[in-house]
Amino acid sequence: MRKPQSVKSLEDLGRVRLSPNFYMRDFLYSEVANFYGIPNIPDHPDLAIEAGRQLCEQLLEPLNATFGRVCIRSAYRSPAVNQRCNNEKLGCASNEKNFARHIWDQVDANGGKGATACVFIPWFTQRYDQGVDWRALAYWIHDHLPYSQLQFFPKLCAFNISWHERPKKEIYSFIAPHKGALVRLDDMKYEEWYADFPALRRA
Repeated sequence: MRKPQSVKSLEDLGRVRLSPNFYMRDFLYSEVANFYGIPNIPDHPDLAIEAGRQLCEQLLEPLNATFGRVCIRSAYRSPAVNQRCNNEKLGCASNEKNFARHIWDQVDANGGKGATACVFIPWFTQRYDQGVDWRALAYWIHDHLPYSQLQFFPKLCAFNISWHERPKKEIYSFIAPHKGALVRLDDMKYEEWYADFPALRRA
């Protein structure tokens, strides 16, 4: 598929089904793109679709099936949108750091493919607001899903979740008092953190 050059071709891209419950259009919305008038359109749609399908099938669909609706906050970013976001200090890393992350249609420095979405799960947000530790969800994902990176944020307990063909298995938090990389010991058991969570379900 070529980069869309018309409304019709952009509509066709948006209708691409990435998984049973997610379509490409779900991931193209951007406040930065809307505010600054920058089209958030992949230069290489086929690569964006390939990486996005893995993100949806491997990570978002199991979350959606297990916990109910997954709300997307920020997902695909074109290089132009991501660069403007970085320039304005709106919470976006540089383009180079976001290749194969939020910039789905570019491989990273090592030639790897990947995709990231920032999401929140209302089922867990309600519990988080009542005092449940964000690490409960982090450990559940770690034990059940083939993620590459997780980054947790204070508002809504939203989090970046990344698929990568060579997963790093890294967890990072911006939530006090546990800001920074989550220290994890491989021989520890984490089931008690999420003992009342539903069992993993597939789409």
